[in-house]
Amino acid sequence: MSLLRAKIQDVFNEPACEKNRGKDAKARKEGCSKPLTPGAAAGGCAFDGAKIVLQPITDVAHLVHGPLACEGNSWDNRGAASSGPTLWRTSFTTDLTELDVVMGRGERKLFKAIREIKEAYGPPAIFVYPTCVTALIGDDIEAVCKRAAEKYGLPVVPVNAPGFLGSKNLGNKLAGEALLEHVIGTVEPDDAGPYDINILGEFNLSGEFWLVKPLLDRLGIRVRACIPGDARYFDIACAHRARAALIVCSTALINLARKMEQRWDIPFFEGSFYGITDTSEALRQISQLLVKKGADPEILGRTEVLIAEEEAIAWKKLAAYRPRLEGKRVLLNTGGVKSWSVVHALMEIGIEIVGTSVKKSTVEDKERIKQILKDDNHMFEQMAARELYAMLSEHKADIMLSGGRTQFIALKAKTPWLDINQERQHPYAGYHGMVELVRQIDLAIHNPIWRQVREPAPWDCQPAVRQELPRTKSETATLHVVQEFAGTTAGNFGEC
Repeated sequence: MSLLRAKIQDVFNEPACEKNRGKDAKARKEGCSKPLTPGAAAGGCAFDGAKIVLQPITDVAHLVHGPLACEGNSWDNRGAASSGPTLWRTSFTTDLTELDVVMGRGERKLFKAIREIKEAYGPPAIFVYPTCVTALIGDDIEAVCKRAAEKYGLPVVPVNAPGFLGSKNLGNKLAGEALLEHVIGTVEPDDAGPYDINILGEFNLSGEFWLVKPLLDRLGIRVRACIPGDARYFDIACAHRARAALIVCSTALINLARKMEQRWDIPFFEGSFYGITDTSEALRQISQLLVKKGADPEILGRTEVLIAEEEAIAWKKLAAYRPRLEGKRVLLNTGGVKSWSVVHALMEIGIEIVGTSVKKSTVEDKERIKQILKDDNHMFEQMAARELYAMLSEHKADIMLSGGRTQFIALKAKTPWLDINQERQHPYAGYHGMVELVRQIDLAIHNPIWRQVREPAPWDCQPAVRQELPRTKSETATLHVVQEFAGTTAGNFGEC
């Protein structure tokens, strides 16, 4: 546990973090993360964060060493997609019970599970995730993984990030440390070239990476490893031979990018593939980094030609939506890289941003938002559900873009809502993704259902006077009985 504590301290003391660099030596050792409070892991614990980063590695067996519920709660927690292997969609767990804990059978059960996975599936590697229970009872995960790797002749990687260590973001970083310690650099590729890059922090949600990769292919740029979206184990093992790297989500894997630059001289920059301008800028910076690392400068010209072609196509498609969406107000309740990249993307077509959440955003993210919006009054760290509801019910926004957790606030306020987080069903990256994002916003805002649900209910309408036909004695008697039972007054039926 002392080694794990030292690793956590190293992760917290992140030199690449501008906020951390500005502190004195004592404050820097305390790290960038806020101390946890009871219930702080409700949005995701360290184990959950590690699983998010590593599970999209598609050909690896992911074995959770703990009770069944830990695997059940963490399975399919991201809408990542695979272009080939499906092993990552299979749940593997040691399913510890109270009897296993009392009898001390955890390590033996883990070793047996590794053997069964090796014999039944033959994966290139097995990732083992300890949980709170197995960490508290003291199972030596690293020793078991090392012995199993020697006996069965395949990499068995311990991902030491039990849930009680801290937040989901800490688990993201510990997963990067596991890749750095046990995977990256373990295989030497025989086809390394001057146009190889890594993309870090791209999860291929709804297949977004597949909208970006064709652009790089047209430029002759090969993605040596996309970590973790649609990744393969041996691609990540060879990632140390890339010439440059793009980091999409710095809050998750900035420690991995920095240490790869220190060890293997792989320069990196933070970019975004959300929005036309940001996509073009990311392609330019990739080409420029490759040229600095020895690639032919002619790639810069080819990049500009590609950008001009793709931008012309995208703007032509977006022109049809501008009259319908220009001036519409959007409330963006997300965080991280999307807090500024999506803002820039929407403003390009004339949409007004009335607020954007900066939860989980870095200092650099917040500075970008200030530059884009020219006003930090539209930034909020965290808005309570009551405040969100009040803002939407007062019609201060025409649509809210957020994750699934806050969709019911928008629906209760009778306001259009669009999923922008990991549960979304449509890819929004790249030039085509930007067009798709605008199309989905247009469909949501102009859906006729909103006009209908905002109309007053029939029972809230004023009663209308109408002439009644004469009733027979039996009809009159029946009407009195019904009125007495329902507690209503005789006469007219209301209509809107």
